[in-house]
Amino acid sequence: MLSNRSALAILWVAAIAFLTLQPETAHAHPGHGPHGLAHGLAHPLLGWDHLLAMLAVGIWAGQRGGRSRWILPSAFVVSMAAGGALALAGISLPGAEAGILASVLVLGSLIAAAVRFPLVASVALVAAFAVFHGHAHGMEMRQSASGAFYGLGFCLSTALLHAAGVGLPALLSRISEERFVRFAGAAIGIAGIALVVA
Repeated sequence: MLSNRSALAILWVAAIAFLTLQPETAHAHPGHGPHGLAHGLAHPLLGWDHLLAMLAVGIWAGQRGGRSRWILPSAFVVSMAAGGALALAGISLPGAEAGILASVLVLGSLIAAAVRFPLVASVALVAAFAVFHGHAHGMEMRQSASGAFYGLGFCLSTALLHAAGVGLPALLSRISEERFVRFAGAAIGIAGIALVVA
């Protein structure tokens, strides 16, 4: 019989192996073919930068607890949609890629250090990063005949990643291993550095 700690470790290794073996995961923005609901749902799972940032938002929200667990993810999704709308309107956003990479590094570091900014400041930070993510994907939607469905799928997938992230601190606290939440943040931050270097 596996202990909770062993089961969790196996789950993490399996998830990392799965993501690593997926085609095109080495690229921040895989495949630019025709987009629809299915592509929008899949896209955040296929780019390390988006996957890590969206999980990090959820983990940080769960780590903070209270109203943050729903306010931070909601702020991210709404602001991401606004960033997509800017792109669809043809408004450029200089430094979007740098902002996306910074989101991974900064959010991972905040989790690792268990930083607790005031809620308003946390919302502003998360929302600012979300605009960059949304803009990058809004640029892709401009080339798609089914951009609205792609956007809907992307928002739904993002919300699910946030929910998974929010649940992680709660799961780990049940097995008295809260330090693993901070380790997860450190791993995300290190991955952000690797993405910048790459």
